[in-house]
Amino acid sequence: MIIRYFLIVLALCAGHAAHALTAAEAKAIVTGDTDARIEALNKAVASADDRTAAFIQALVDDAVKVAGEQVLIVVDDKATDPVTGASVALPDSAEDVINNNRMRGELDTAMASLRLFSRDEKLRRAAVQTLQSEADEARLPLIEKAYAAETNAEIKAQLGLVRAAALLGSADRSRRLSAAKLLASSGDPSTKTVLLERIRSESDPEVKGALQASLRAVEATLAWGDRLGAAFSGISLGSILLLVALGLAITYGLMGVINMAHGELMMIGAYATYVVQGLFQKYLPGAFDWYLVAAVPAAFMASALMGAVLERSVIRFLYGRPLETLLATWGISLMLQQLVRSIFGAQNVGVENPVWMSGGVAVMGNLQLPWNRIIIIGFAFAVLLGMAFLIGRTRLGLFVRGVTQNRPIASCMGVNTARIDTYAFALGSGIAGLAGCALSQVGNVGPDLGQGYIVDSFMVVVLGGVGQLAGTVYAALGLGVLNKFLEGWAGAVLAKIAVLVFIIIFIQKRPQGIFAMKGRSAEA
Repeated sequence: MIIRYFLIVLALCAGHAAHALTAAEAKAIVTGDTDARIEALNKAVASADDRTAAFIQALVDDAVKVAGEQVLIVVDDKATDPVTGASVALPDSAEDVINNNRMRGELDTAMASLRLFSRDEKLRRAAVQTLQSEADEARLPLIEKAYAAETNAEIKAQLGLVRAAALLGSADRSRRLSAAKLLASSGDPSTKTVLLERIRSESDPEVKGALQASLRAVEATLAWGDRLGAAFSGISLGSILLLVALGLAITYGLMGVINMAHGELMMIGAYATYVVQGLFQKYLPGAFDWYLVAAVPAAFMASALMGAVLERSVIRFLYGRPLETLLATWGISLMLQQLVRSIFGAQNVGVENPVWMSGGVAVMGNLQLPWNRIIIIGFAFAVLLGMAFLIGRTRLGLFVRGVTQNRPIASCMGVNTARIDTYAFALGSGIAGLAGCALSQVGNVGPDLGQGYIVDSFMVVVLGGVGQLAGTVYAALGLGVLNKFLEGWAGAVLAKIAVLVFIIIFIQKRPQGIFAMKGRSAEA
């Protein structure tokens, strides 16, 4: 374990001019008041060698002790001299070095400064992000060296902004002025904080004016980031509403069944995903990152089979009586919730994201698009295309449309209407299961999972136009984006109320929804 500290820093200080850590420097970093310790730390970091970096890493890990004049790195009760690297006896009088929150922050920043010289681009990028909010003129020599040595153009541009932020503390007026102008191109929230602090302390009118101009430019960039973030969040919410509402577009839009158990069919899909995850963890741990590929068909089949059972046992006796289907499916939803509580417990269960769905894409300083949300958006539109093809281009879709529009004539043409009803209801239920699978990747899975989406999904179907896939798409994405923008302006509760009022007014003016149904079925 002791060797770990020295292995960590071999990549950090490669090519970095350094001098050896001395016993006096080590003692100054760990003893005295916080200001003196920080000053000693900054001096050591400015020209750190590998032993200095290992010593700082040990301080971060609370693995440093002091015994009189002796400073030691202690790991697993084995002591090492940070200056020579030699193993030494651990004195009984050795005491832990205490680091307050301020000192811990300085140590983290010091390690970030040293990572600027790492061969790993990810480490250098992370180091630059850490330093953006902790720019300090004391670290300027190190930042200058890293800036000169950096070969990646993107990282170098970000490092240039860190360098400019550090120059704001310079005693040279011209350097402060040029740094203030350079920071206008930054889109990072930490730059705004740095500019606000410098404006309060800056006495030169010209520099202060440049700082204020840069602040306005940064705020404008951040505002665009917030708008784009709200738009993406709205599209993400809309894609989830689309997945949820697609199943209802069949069971309610085409079949006229008010299925209050639709949310519980989503819940079954989510729990099917959880079960598949558990099976992969137990029997195929090496392939765990691909469990979601198996969970998608499993979630579809589990919900589709449950839907087929419900249709054959209850729903088929209630066609043409929508209020009775509402009451019956509401009771079924309560039974399904209790069934899940009996099997899996009342507590939420966690479903992990695969590695390829973790992290995100940094678009701007204050805007990162998570991979799980991006993939769910793509998945929602893939399901939409598959459903449109199935309904519009296949024999099953033709039968479903025929039975929906004119059941007696379809029966006279030899179509087994009872079987088609089962297939259609199972299809709608299966799509609900896919929605549950997707929802498991953005939150916890519990017995009440579907309750938060059932009302919104009905609103999407009604607003888009009963039985209209295109209307469902427009309504889902429109409501998602509208809801997120209103949340930023009025808060979550008022946003929900405003959306509901909008839908009520819209339906009053246009009862058929965005897209009206055409043909004989619309006239019936």
